[in-house]
Amino acid sequence: MTEQGDPNPSPVHYDRVGAIAVIVIDNGPVNALGQNLRRALVQAVDTFVQDDAEIAVLMGAGRMFVGGADIKEFGKPPVAPDLPSVIAHIESCAKPIVAAMHGNALGGGLELALGCHYRLAMPGCKLGLPEVTLGLLPGAGGTQRLPRLTGVESALEFILSGTPITAETALPKGVIDRLGTSDLRGSALAFAQDLLDRSAGPRRVGDLPRPAPNPAAFAAMQAKLAKTARGLASPFAIVKALQAACDMDLTDGLAEERRLFLEMMQTPQRAGLIHAFFVERKVAALPALEGVVARPLRQIGVVGGGTMGAGIATSALLAGYPVTLVERDEKAANTARTTIAANLAAAVTRGKLTQAARAAILTDALACVTDYAALSNADLAIEAVFESFDVKTAVFAQLDAVLKPGAMLATNTSYLDVNRLAAATSRPQDVIGLHFFSPAHVMKLLEIVVASSTAPDVIATAFALGKSLGKVCVKSGVCDGFIGNRILAAYRGAADRMILQGASPFQIDTALVDFGFAMGPYAVADLAGLDIGFLTRQRKEASRDPRDIVPGWADELVHLGRLGQKTGSGYYRYPAGSRTGLPDPQTDALIAKYRPVTSPPAQAFTDAQIQRRYLAAMVNEAAKVLHDGIAARPLDIDATLLFGYGFPRHHGGPLHWADSVGLSGLLQDINDWAQHDPFFWAPAPLLERLVAENSLFASLNG
Repeated sequence: MTEQGDPNPSPVHYDRVGAIAVIVIDNGPVNALGQNLRRALVQAVDTFVQDDAEIAVLMGAGRMFVGGADIKEFGKPPVAPDLPSVIAHIESCAKPIVAAMHGNALGGGLELALGCHYRLAMPGCKLGLPEVTLGLLPGAGGTQRLPRLTGVESALEFILSGTPITAETALPKGVIDRLGTSDLRGSALAFAQDLLDRSAGPRRVGDLPRPAPNPAAFAAMQAKLAKTARGLASPFAIVKALQAACDMDLTDGLAEERRLFLEMMQTPQRAGLIHAFFVERKVAALPALEGVVARPLRQIGVVGGGTMGAGIATSALLAGYPVTLVERDEKAANTARTTIAANLAAAVTRGKLTQAARAAILTDALACVTDYAALSNADLAIEAVFESFDVKTAVFAQLDAVLKPGAMLATNTSYLDVNRLAAATSRPQDVIGLHFFSPAHVMKLLEIVVASSTAPDVIATAFALGKSLGKVCVKSGVCDGFIGNRILAAYRGAADRMILQGASPFQIDTALVDFGFAMGPYAVADLAGLDIGFLTRQRKEASRDPRDIVPGWADELVHLGRLGQKTGSGYYRYPAGSRTGLPDPQTDALIAKYRPVTSPPAQAFTDAQIQRRYLAAMVNEAAKVLHDGIAARPLDIDATLLFGYGFPRHHGGPLHWADSVGLSGLLQDINDWAQHDPFFWAPAPLLERLVAENSLFASLNG
């Protein structure tokens, strides 16, 4: 127990209400299960055992029960008492202990509750075991105790998804025993008193019968994972642990779970996923913005109601902002409203919004108009019109004329020079790039493109907006394509060069899917539409270096009307409207016409060679982006590729991957390839410096 004036207060408080002991976890901000808290929990249980209290309630202070492990301990050797020992100590207690949960009970927090004898949760409380998202499995009994409550099929789905469920969903599954009905403390004390009145003793989950084996469920899950979790280790380890729950008693099952947990701790995937976890949290922490106050954002305007503009408007509406969208005429405005209404309906289906909230948004928060004057009170206007400098500057001129002083102008351009756009206004200090990714209300990445005149409080406001929209925000400087699309052009260039040297689109795509990408570059091109790449090449034609290559076969596919999925053929054939592409001999024959007869020599690529070249091009260009100051830190690039371009999360991002495989070997390969193509494979000066210093990209993250 903490004494008044104690300079090192305990993270656990012990109190009494009659015969009920109240144990409160107070280790803000998320009550993380660090070593101090674990030790204090053991002491609190010992106090309860020695006390004359008849039952104990374990609850969390602040906004949640327990948010999980202490991230400061990630990657460090465990310090006693470890969490499995703490939970075993609670479960073995001779007097009943009730877990009373609110806010979140995640990871070790839920495992802690499963070690208690009874569980109550407040409405809306989120319960989850997200360890799979970090390349791990629950390592403190979650795979052994949960299926004893829910059955193995439900536990499989729950643990493998890593997605929390609400208390309302958990109750019928047997994860909790009661929903709270008033305040947390009052509900917990009432439940404890009910148990006392019924003379209920400890009811240990570990003493429940093993879950019934379900061979069909295991077989179905193994088949599913073979398709959805290729290359991943932890999902398959989770299945093994749950099989152990069916086959072993608790002691042996816990030992097997711990063995598998420690095995996963050593995998490169775990290191990559932990890196991705930290990147997502660190990327928006910019030292330059410390102390800078964001401008107020009460009203947002969007210009352009196509797919991107409607998605941006949807994202803002879902975050609670009133939105006024401007289109060129009534028909286009009505179409935009219909698109946004459909987006919101999809949010209702996904459980992100209630039907009543959707109706209120469409009635009260959204206006689709044709007059720019309707934006006179907007604090921020975002243009999402055709990717043309002339079109965008015309929109900015109209916005500049109607927006109030201090209102911000944002462009959603993917490539264009934000400095030039800002210079076309009377308020360049208020101009910023907000590069959303399509669909804007779903994709997590937001590139915040800072022009040379952008004011610091405008940058801070952009990051505050992105956070409120649930985006991963990355600061970028101004160049063609910013961070992501500039790097994309390089690794797509590497793929095109392999095409010229003998690889097929299907072989390249297959190799990259095996690496962990959801799709390869040619399947992605078919999905987006080959006309998009064609227009980009046309835009760059005047400034293209004559030493660069142009994928003429891609232009020819466009001229043949083969634009991808939307026309039924592109790089692949899509029979009868299918979204699954089939390799097309006509594509291979067309490409063959463009292959040179001489140097570089044709070769048969292995999948490993394809992966190596593709990723080396990504890393080399990323190093140039860092060298040029377009990205400030390697973690900014990892975040961009992870959250905007589908880089496999378990590899941690391209620069984390490069550090893990070795920069010296990558540079040697790049120099070897440069013998045949010195223009494309010119090594990045930063990469050369890091190799010379025997250093890593990670050393530049600060």
